[in-house]
Parts: sequence; C-alpha cells; structure tokens
Amino acid sequence: MSHGRAPRRRFTLLAAPAVAVALALTLSACDSGNKTGGGGDTNFVTGNSGISTADKGERADAPKLDGESLDGKALDLADYKGKIVVLNAWGSWCAPCRLEAKYFTKVAKATADQGVQFVGVNTRDAERAQAISFEKDFGVTYPSFYDPTGKLLLRFPKGTFKLQSIPSTVVIDRDGKLAARFVGPLDDTNLHKMLDPLIAEK
Repeated sequence: MSHGRAPRRRFTLLAAPAVAVALALTLSACDSGNKTGGGGDTNFVTGNSGISTADKGERADAPKLDGESLDGKALDLADYKGKIVVLNAWGSWCAPCRLEAKYFTKVAKATADQGVQFVGVNTRDAERAQAISFEKDFGVTYPSFYDPTGKLLLRFPKGTFKLQSIPSTVVIDRDGKLAARFVGPLDDTNLHKMLDPLIAEK
C-alpha cells in the first residue's frame, strides 16, 4: 500500500514550487502603491517616498534579460549597456499601470538625451494585441518585453531589487547595476527622484 502512494506524494512535492510561484505572482499583481520597496537584510535604503536605493558600491548586477518585444523583434537588455535603464513591469489589465503610463511616457521623452532608456516588461497579457493597444492609447514609444508567463521576472536574484509585483520599477545604472526600486505606480516626480541622482553620477 505504501509503495502505491509514494509516486503521488513525490509528484506533489515537485509541483509545489511551481504552484508557489504562480500564487506569488497572483498575490503580488497590480499593486496600488501602498507598499514600499524595502530591502530586508540588504544594504538598501528606503526613503519616505517609498523609493529604495543602493549606494554605488553596494549595487548588485542586473540579471540577463532577453527575449521578444511586443512587436515580435529580438530584445536584449545588454544592448543598452552604458545607459541608465528604467525597467517597468506592467500589464494592460492593471489599473495602476494605466495611472502611471502617462508619466512614464513624459519622463522617457524628457530624459532620452541624457542617456536614459525606458524598457517595459509586459506580463500576464494573454494576447499581444491588448498590450499593443495599451501602448498606442498612452503614446508609449519605448520597447517592452513580451513576458506573458512572468519568467523574466524570476531572473532577478534573491536579495536584490526585483520586479516583484505589477506595477513595479527598477532603475539600472550605467554600469549595469541595480540602483533603485519602487513597488507600485509612479508619477513623474518620483521617477525624477530615482533618475536624477544617477544622471548626475560620474
């Protein structure tokens, strides 16, 4: 009798991590901005605005992110090395993402000639058409990864700034290091709070 149950018990244990990942993505989806991006046992500092930052010598490497853009073209984060990259996780189904979209478009245009590149990570949109329509509605011209299952979000190492909910944003410095994070929707004021110190860095 015990031999008959063993395979089922083993299958349940193996399946648990996948279920946990799916549950975590579901629970963390579409954040309204009430949480702050705390750093736990790291050397991150979270300000009153909820923006978490890391000093230049304490920053972790950004993960390798590559795949397809919403328009089906190859997209690789490594192509923007040497630039400050604003990486934003979003979905067309997410109301807070709609609130922040106009600010992202505005700041992306305002900082483009200062070496700043915005890149989206579109996730949990079952069809590209919905996400493409979102971009047209808000005048988004910068590229976005198409990541319907959230696999790119799982590439961020434990203990680093990560795109842990929808929406959330991380900023990568010119050296490819994770420099700042905010969990929830951002406006233009807080985007500049994240970007301006990095733009000023030499």
